[in-house]
Amino acid sequence: MKKRVLAVLLTGVLAAGILTGCGGAAEDAAADAQVAEETPAEEETPAEETAEEAAPAESEEAGGTAEEKGTITIAASPTPHAEILEAAKPILAEQGWNLEITVFDDYILPNQVVDSGELDANYFQHIPYLDEFNEQQGTQLVNAGGIHYEPFGIYPGTKKTLDEVADGDVIAVPNDTTNEARALLLLQDNGLITLKEGAGLTATVQDIEENPHKLEIQELEAAQVPRVVGEVAYVVLNGNYALQAGFSVAKDSIAYESADSEAAKTYVNVIAVKEGNENNEGIKALVDALKSDEIKQYINDNYDGAVIPFD
Repeated sequence: MKKRVLAVLLTGVLAAGILTGCGGAAEDAAADAQVAEETPAEEETPAEETAEEAAPAESEEAGGTAEEKGTITIAASPTPHAEILEAAKPILAEQGWNLEITVFDDYILPNQVVDSGELDANYFQHIPYLDEFNEQQGTQLVNAGGIHYEPFGIYPGTKKTLDEVADGDVIAVPNDTTNEARALLLLQDNGLITLKEGAGLTATVQDIEENPHKLEIQELEAAQVPRVVGEVAYVVLNGNYALQAGFSVAKDSIAYESADSEAAKTYVNVIAVKEGNENNEGIKALVDALKSDEIKQYINDNYDGAVIPFD
């Protein structure tokens, strides 16, 4: 009797595996075992019938589970980009997408791994930086969607207000071209320096025309700027590095770009992909999730004005 029950069970498992593409084999086996126990030993239960009975049970058990569509791989800066992506994971999972996030602490590798095809996308940069990187590195990366922008701010170092500025004070700024220009423009907007006419978004320290306090502009890699807060009079920070350093734009900055400023809108942070991949199903799902009301609310609730959703 035991041999006959086992034979029915194994036949049912094989049939269920063929019908379902081997998916849910464990559930089918359990269902067939129950059928086998309830079937009198002297009755032969056709394998086809066992499989048909098992299939509805599998379907019912998996009800509400999204069909798996694949994995989206993305490179991101730790704060706020990777955090925002983590918040978007459940939204994508409901649609059948698995989001795999790799965190980078620099501004070079995230573009290189996307251009090489190692990862599908990245989320860490604004459009001027993306354009400059393409030009300098010969990469072919494009904007797949704008997600947020981060107001640039001047933060206190050894001096707490701009009224305390003195001759020879040192101000630390990011040294990559687009972010340095943005920092210098903010210093100009607050009366500390004057740039040559037309310097704009490509301004460097060489474009400083007037410097009444003979300020020393210390150019550092962006991630290093927060680390010299105790050594310089002021620092000018990207929004994500300000967050990592524990600064709040609303509470700690001495001055910052207003939300409706042209600079803030110019520097919207984007999802970047290799050219030709911007309309891929997974990329479009990712961008839609990041622009959803849920993620906008997450950003507004968690970043105290340091990160602003981009419509």
